[in-house]
Amino acid sequence: MASDIADYAFLSDLQSSALVGRDGSIDWLTFPRFDSGACFTALLGTPDNGRWLLAPRGGVRKVTRRYRDNSLVLETVFETDDGEVALVDCMPPRDGHLEVVRVVEGRRGRVAMAMELIVRFDYGSIVPWVRRVDGELSLVAGPDALRLRTPVDVHGENMHTVATFTVAEGDKVPFQLTWHPSYEECKPAGDPIAMIEDAQRWWTDWSKPVTEVDPRWRDDVRQSLVVLKGLTYAPTGAVVAAATTSLPEQIGGVRNWDYRYGWLRDATFSLLALVAAGHEEEAQAWRDWLLRAAAGDPGELQIMYGIAGERRLTERTVDWLAGYRGSKPVRIGNGASTQFQLDVYGEVIDALYHAAQAGMPFDADGWSFETKLLDTVESRWNEPDNGIWEVRGGRRQFTHSKVMAWVAVDRMVRAVEELGWDGPVDRWRALRDEIRRWVLDNCVDDRGVLVQHPGSDALDASLLMVPLVGFLPTNDPRVVATVDAIERELTTDGLIDRYHAKEDVDGLPQGEGSFLLCSFWMVQALALMGRTDDAVRRFERLLSLRNDVGLLSEECDVKTKALLGNIPQAFSHTALVNAALVLSGSERIRSYAPDGRGAVADE
Repeated sequence: MASDIADYAFLSDLQSSALVGRDGSIDWLTFPRFDSGACFTALLGTPDNGRWLLAPRGGVRKVTRRYRDNSLVLETVFETDDGEVALVDCMPPRDGHLEVVRVVEGRRGRVAMAMELIVRFDYGSIVPWVRRVDGELSLVAGPDALRLRTPVDVHGENMHTVATFTVAEGDKVPFQLTWHPSYEECKPAGDPIAMIEDAQRWWTDWSKPVTEVDPRWRDDVRQSLVVLKGLTYAPTGAVVAAATTSLPEQIGGVRNWDYRYGWLRDATFSLLALVAAGHEEEAQAWRDWLLRAAAGDPGELQIMYGIAGERRLTERTVDWLAGYRGSKPVRIGNGASTQFQLDVYGEVIDALYHAAQAGMPFDADGWSFETKLLDTVESRWNEPDNGIWEVRGGRRQFTHSKVMAWVAVDRMVRAVEELGWDGPVDRWRALRDEIRRWVLDNCVDDRGVLVQHPGSDALDASLLMVPLVGFLPTNDPRVVATVDAIERELTTDGLIDRYHAKEDVDGLPQGEGSFLLCSFWMVQALALMGRTDDAVRRFERLLSLRNDVGLLSEECDVKTKALLGNIPQAFSHTALVNAALVLSGSERIRSYAPDGRGAVADE
């Protein structure tokens, strides 16, 4: 198994996903959806919980890998004493097919190879019924079935499927693992080599150059956009927060969460990144998913939904899995789905405002939905909530939540003023002013710094959003003081921590890495404040934290430089894209503030 989260690469067919280690082992695979029970779960346990290894039998001197041509077609090259082979992996984005295709290519000499396939459905707990059907290997358990197709002779050994073979220069040895419902026939096999070529062309065609990004960072932005596309569930347009569950925020810790769902908070970030990069179709699909998922009583708005819009995401633990490097518990589902997080209303309305600004079709029914959301903000904005960090230690009057309530009202006022929609704009203006006064009267301490919540002197990196959403201008003394304080007290080696709680704010044992999302927010704040050199230095530092194929997780351990948390993380990659666009002065992005620079200074 891989020894570090950074050792994994990501595969996706836009419905399900896999993680492949540098050792050639697929240690995580979910079929038929991102949030399905994994059939390879060695990532969170042991090889006996399921994996698929393809690698040289002897020692390996060097491993290099890359994604081919702005795609999610992964090429891993093994150099051995006997020669060199390449392992090419992909999950082709084909309608009606869910499969992993692997091809071993001989590059030099003759290399002895080994294959080990261990299928364990339902997160490593169910051993399948294995038999041969029409010369192919069939693996069935309950509703799930897999079909292994390869010219290599495979056989069973100790409840595993194994094989050995030799690859010479010029050889191409294919393997194809296809999922199908156990009560239906498996679809006919395709040509694995042609499927890889088609997948590579598909991704290259999708991944258009981002012309409004500084040439220094265009490839980085395209790579992150490909990751965001790979995290998109094509049937509905939802973007999952990450491809995995329970990768820890601290090795051995308990902050292990299931991120395979769609967070409404991601709306503004993902939509802005996709629209600004020219991918309007994906942005509109995400907007449409958001409207469907959030439809109904605004008072029952959830902060996250399943990828088809499901509401019940009951959290449970999977006790038979040891956890990544012993980090327990392993969680499936997410209990935060039932929390009250006021800021989500601001993010949803902000996303819909930007979608309308981008020219996406919007009708009276959509506007009616927004006005009902704002009715809830109007009646509940002064209540405590669980906040952006989804605390489990009790609700508080979080400053960031109030700022985002202001955003909700502000964007509705702007929709009337700029887009011609009808609403009680005078009342909304008065509400906007009331929320703003409350924040400035209660959430600024004696230093002139915006704090996490009234009565506390704790800093919170979420308040870097204050100038980004236009609540205060970038030259306001309170913004300058807040950014300076966060830079001084929450920064370690160029990375930003969320906060340093003086009490058990989130109801969990303390200890986590630095938050990459917050670190990208700092880049944007500094850039908008005119501190371009500082912003670029921080941005380049963040780019250096990506693994060898350009992936970011949620956090980073500053001491060890190890990536932490679920991977790849949508928040981190959207923040990378938006930070690059801000640094590049893109005309298509106005940051999170409507004027692109922050609010107009107080008169």
